[in-house]
Order: sequence, then C-alpha cells, then structure tokens
Amino acid sequence: MNTRSIEAPVPVAGMGAASADPEYIAWAAARQRRLWRRRILPALGIGGLVFLWWAVIVVFDVKPFIAPTPWAVLETLYAKRDVLLDNLLPTAMEAAGGFVLGNLAAIAVATVFVHNKTLQDIFFPVVLMFNAVPLVAKAPVLVLIMGNGMEPKITIAALVCFFPTLVNMVRGLESVNPQAMELMRVLSASKTEIFFRLRLLNALPYLFSALRIAASMCVIGAVVGEWVGATVGIGAMILQATFNFDSPLLYAAIVMSATLSGLFFLLVTLAERWVIRWQPEGVP
Repeated sequence: MNTRSIEAPVPVAGMGAASADPEYIAWAAARQRRLWRRRILPALGIGGLVFLWWAVIVVFDVKPFIAPTPWAVLETLYAKRDVLLDNLLPTAMEAAGGFVLGNLAAIAVATVFVHNKTLQDIFFPVVLMFNAVPLVAKAPVLVLIMGNGMEPKITIAALVCFFPTLVNMVRGLESVNPQAMELMRVLSASKTEIFFRLRLLNALPYLFSALRIAASMCVIGAVVGEWVGATVGIGAMILQATFNFDSPLLYAAIVMSATLSGLFFLLVTLAERWVIRWQPEGVP
C-alpha cells in the first residue's frame, strides 16, 4: 500500500523552503486548496442564499409581516439575543439528550439484530411501521404519557434519530468482507472479538453517516415536541412569534435553530475525523 497518498511527504532535513522536496510542496499546496474550498464555498453558499432572500423581498415587494429583510432579522438577533439564548438552551439540552439516547438505543438494537436474525425478522418491520407514523402524531401521545416537561421532547428527538442510525448500523455491521470474516474464524476468534475487531470498525463510516443526519434531525424533533406543549424553547418561541405576526422574531428563531443544527453537524464531523483516521484526507 502506498501511504504517500495519505500521509504528508517529509522534506529533506536542513533544506530551505526554496529547495524543499517538490512532492512535499505539491502536497502542501493541494492541502491548502482543500482547506480554502471547505471555508470559501460554504460561505459563498450562505451569502448567495441571503442575497436571494433579499432580492425576492425587494423585487416582489414582500410585506414585512410576511417575510422581513435579512437586515431586520439581524437586528432582531442582536436586540433580543438574551431572550433567544435563554430559549435556545432548553432546546439544545433536549436535542442533545435525544441524540445520545436515540443513537445509543439504535446501536444496541442493531447489535442484537446482527447476532440474532430471528429477532431482526420479527421486529424490524415493527420498527419500520412505527417510524412511518408522522412525528406530529407521536408528539401529543408522548406528551399525554410523560407530561409537559423535558422528557417527551427528549423522547421525540430520540425517536427521530433512532431509525436512520439503526438502518445504517445494521448495514455496516453486516457488510463485512467475507474473506476477513473467514480469517477471523480460522483464527478461532470469539463473537466478541469479531464484533470489536472487525464488525464495529467496518460499521464506523456507516455510523457516522447516520450521526450526521441525526445531528440535524434531533433539533427538529425537539422543536416539534415544544410545539405540542411548552412555554420555553425555540419551538415555543416560533409559535408565539407566528401568532403575534412578529416575522422578524420568527425568522430569528428559525436562524437560531438552524445554527444549532449546524453546530451539532460540525461536532459530529470533527468526531468522525478524530475517530476514523485511516481514511485518506480527501475523503469527506
């Protein structure tokens, strides 16, 4: 295996920058271009979206109570930052709790399914049918059962995260190289050793793909749970702003929830790069 495609070439010791290894210079330049692309292109995308938002309002003369300008939303974010942050905290706690609970449950169930095909055949269709129930239909039932505290919001966020992680984790645990599996059996490896040394490592890319989805979906679950019954939180603020026709506050709350989803997504991405270190640097 040629490791030079993954690791940085080492320049010759004692040589100046002008006479450094050309391969190292090419690698450093390519790495710098990738870093700039990761920073500039997302910024251009967000800037283009904001410009389109402003252009639509100006061209079609949209009334402020329907859609405020980006500047009005920015002013609201600054003027009401304390209120927005106070309401963002419970939503973040609910989303984070649901993210952890839902994904841990999905990983545990996927492990059971892989080691017991009978249980997988029995309960996987049940999980699929339960996931098909709309989220807005599950939320009132959970509020009636658990009350009006944080518990139903965390549960809703967990349910949103559960199914994507379960599907990806089962696929990752099952899609093991048959030759590697045969080798482990020849070496008399136990099921525990096969799981931790082969299946789990193979499933990590699938798992983190699901965690990226769950990172944004958990915020949606928490917000929907707050719509059903809550006095604080981004979801409750969205409802109050809608009923009061306060469109700048409504859009500001939406921006805060989107920012929270983006932060969770970024944390999962950083964790993936720290855990899965055997992938080439160019792999997203």
